[in-house]
Amino acid sequence: MRPPDHQPSRRRFLDATGAMVALGLTAGCTSDAGHSGSGRASDDAEPPDAQTASATTPAPVPATGTHQAGITLPQPAQGNLLAVVADLTAAADPGPLLAELGCAVAALTAGTDARLLGLPPGDLTVTVGVGPRLVRTAGAALPGGTDLPRFSRERVAAGARGGDLLLQICASDALLPAVAATALLDQAGGRLSERWRQSAHRGANIPVGTSLTAPRNLLGFIDGIVGPHTAEAQQRNLWLAGPSQVAGGTIAVVRRMALDLPRFAALSVAEQEAVFGRRRTSGAPLSGGAITADPSLGAKTPDGRYLIPADAHVRRANANAVGAGLMLRRSYSTDAPAAGLLFISFQNELRTFTSTLARMDDSDALLAFTTTTATGTFLILPGFTPHRPLGSTLFP
Repeated sequence: MRPPDHQPSRRRFLDATGAMVALGLTAGCTSDAGHSGSGRASDDAEPPDAQTASATTPAPVPATGTHQAGITLPQPAQGNLLAVVADLTAAADPGPLLAELGCAVAALTAGTDARLLGLPPGDLTVTVGVGPRLVRTAGAALPGGTDLPRFSRERVAAGARGGDLLLQICASDALLPAVAATALLDQAGGRLSERWRQSAHRGANIPVGTSLTAPRNLLGFIDGIVGPHTAEAQQRNLWLAGPSQVAGGTIAVVRRMALDLPRFAALSVAEQEAVFGRRRTSGAPLSGGAITADPSLGAKTPDGRYLIPADAHVRRANANAVGAGLMLRRSYSTDAPAAGLLFISFQNELRTFTSTLARMDDSDALLAFTTTTATGTFLILPGFTPHRPLGSTLFP
C-alpha cells in the first residue's frame, strides 16, 4: 500500500499523461516503481490474453472525455454493477486522491493495470462522484452541495446515509467490478474508509425505441422507459452547464431499496399493472399507445374512471405533473442483502429527484412495496483528460 504522504504531484500526472498521448496511447499515471499496485503497465503486467479476449468481448468504452463514462455510455448499459460509497479520511487531500483514481481508472479500462489479474477489461467503466460535504469545501453554492432530505419508507442505518465518494463500476463481465473496486481502494492507500457497497445486475434488454433498450426489474416490469434519451434532452435535463468547475458533470442520486416481492406477486396481473400504470408484458401505458407514448393522464373509461389510476406510479412520477425535469436512470436489481432495486438517477438539478419523490410520497402505489435502506447524492465529476486530471476543476 502506498503511504498516505507519498502521492504523485499534478506535474508528474501532466508529464506522464501528456507523453502517453503523444505516443497515441491511453492516458495513464506514473507512480513509485516499488508500489506493486501501480496504475501503469509494469514489465510483469500481462496484457489481456488474445485468446481470452475473443470476438465476444465487448468493445472498450473511453474513460476520458467531456463526460465520465458509465452515464450515457455504453448504450445499452452493462449487465453488472458495483456501487461503493466511502468517506475520505481526515488527512486525505481530495485533489491528489481524485487525480490518482483517474489515472487508475484509465489504466484499468485500458487493460494496462496489473491489478486486473489478466482479465480483459472489455466495456469496464468507472464513474466517480463526490458527496455534498466535499462539494461545499470547493464552493458553498456549487451544484451538488445539498444533502438529500429524508423521506418516508426509509430504514437507513447511519453508515448508509450520505458519503464523500461514489464509485459506480460497471461491466458486462461479472468478475470485473469487484476486481476493479479492489484496485481502486488499493490505489487510495488508506485515504478512504468504505461505508457500504452493493452489487447489482440488469435483466435482459428490451427494445423500447429507436436504438434504445431497457431492462425488466424484479417486479417484472420494464424499467427506465422515460428519460432524457436524446442529445438535446440530455443537454436540457442531464448535464451541468456551469459554473465552470462542474460543467460536464451531473448530479446522481443513489438509493438501495428492498422490495416486498411476495406481497406484489400475490396481486393479480391487472392489480400489478394498476400499481405501475403500464402493461406488464409490453410496457405500454394503460391509457393506450406504444411503449414510448406519453401516458394520457386525463383518459377515462366510459363510466368515468381514470385509465391510469390516481395513485399509479407513472402518474405520480410524471415529469409534467411534478413540474420538474427528466431523470436518466441506470437502475439495477439486487438479491442481497435483500431482493430489491439499486436506483441510480442522473439529473442536473437535485430538485428533479426531490420534487418527484415528494409527490410520490404523497400517494404512489409502488412505494407501498419498497423500503429504502441506503441513500445518498453525489456530484458526478466532469470528464477528465490527460491535461485535466479527474477532479482538478474543483480541487486544483
